[in-house]
Amino acid sequence: MGFSAKQVKALRRNLDHRSIRTREAAGRELSYIEGWYAISEANRIFGFDGWNRETIDSRCVLARENRGSFIAVYTARVRISVQADGTTIIREGHGTGEGRGASPGEVHDTALKAAETDATKRALATFGKPFGLALYRSSKSPSVEPNRIVHTLATGPERLGSHPDDTTPIPRPSRYYGRRQHPSLTEHLRKESAAFAPPLVPEDSHQRIPPLGKNEIAIAQPKRLRDKAHLKFVASQPCLICERQPSDPHHVRYAQPRALGLKVSDEFTVPLCRGHHRQLHQAGNEETWWKSLNIDPLAIAKGLWEQTRPRSASDGASVRQVDGHS
Repeated sequence: MGFSAKQVKALRRNLDHRSIRTREAAGRELSYIEGWYAISEANRIFGFDGWNRETIDSRCVLARENRGSFIAVYTARVRISVQADGTTIIREGHGTGEGRGASPGEVHDTALKAAETDATKRALATFGKPFGLALYRSSKSPSVEPNRIVHTLATGPERLGSHPDDTTPIPRPSRYYGRRQHPSLTEHLRKESAAFAPPLVPEDSHQRIPPLGKNEIAIAQPKRLRDKAHLKFVASQPCLICERQPSDPHHVRYAQPRALGLKVSDEFTVPLCRGHHRQLHQAGNEETWWKSLNIDPLAIAKGLWEQTRPRSASDGASVRQVDGHS
């Protein structure tokens, strides 16, 4: 084993429950970790210059077009190389990705990135629990760290003989199982839910509590402006990194708080070529990525936005506002 004692300790550490995400698939709730989180953990444990990712093979297995709507499916195989005490540890993983949309180029790019990310997560998972391997334990006794809760996964015949390289998301445990095994945890969650529960209204009361209007919400909603003319202008600019063209209008994700299914406002966009745009999405921490290049994207985005304001006002270009509730 070429890993240091500190790295071995980190690889044995259980997965933080806050990094687990869920989604619905075929009527089931599946648990997984996001690709950026896996890359961030690799940088933290192995070091930014201590590991390398290489796409060994990628191919398009399906490409269709139906009335202007495109779909593409890719498979990819990724190799992870980690430098540890003078030795190179190599792991590989395969994955699939799907893309749908009205632009064939964007659809293929999305599907390829998804396949590479899936393969990367599968390869990294073979190193240990911090990369999602802890999600697939067959033990009925969950691992609980101080101030951490790790989901115990349901067991059954479908998990027998599974290989560590198999990182397909699997269903989370039923609520009944958690209550039966951990009554203290159930009681804690019950008290926590009660603290946020709305006040009860007596059954004989005929008073109705009017719903809050959008303007009555205490937390101000950030403005998210949409301007197609501005995005077209940003795309006409050279890439900030290599000055190549054409460029993609990249939305700086940390410019505004996250909103479900919504990008940040179009005023926070900068031009990136397709190669650097893909590299940024694979980096994980976008703010750190920009700092490593000594570039302030928000200042550049502000300058580009100010350049298009007089033109938008003169030609009557429409700027619409989108909020987090639309």
